[in-house]
Amino acid sequence: MDVSRWVVIYPVYINSKKTLAEGRRISTSKACDNPTVVEISDCCQYLKLPCAIELDKVYSRDNMQRGRVRVQLKREDKSLVNPAVPSRKVLLMRVAELVGKLQSRHKRPEPTASTSASTAPAGKSGKGGKKKK
Repeated sequence: MDVSRWVVIYPVYINSKKTLAEGRRISTSKACDNPTVVEISDCCQYLKLPCAIELDKVYSRDNMQRGRVRVQLKREDKSLVNPAVPSRKVLLMRVAELVGKLQSRHKRPEPTASTSASTAPAGKSGKGGKKKK
């Protein structure tokens, strides 16, 4: 199986925290917050699309984030693997939508009212005093 012909998805493509110049490929309203390659892979498997994680690869505009996912959209005879996902753009939209719905993202503990109140600044913070003329 030749995975070099498969579509590449870097997590930056569907990250709502990134700008278009930083590599985001879909609108922020449809994108998700800080997706990982494992989450993207899980979503591709849910869509019944063959995929392969490449952890040694790095996105050229962001060297700090490692990994990408290769996804097979079309078979060798040019027929679609999943007719519900006909293009790369649709794939990015569907994956971003599914990553946002993952249960692993909803299990994170939310800060309670008592902890958020204690971390809030009580009054002015920073340096005070008169400005120099």
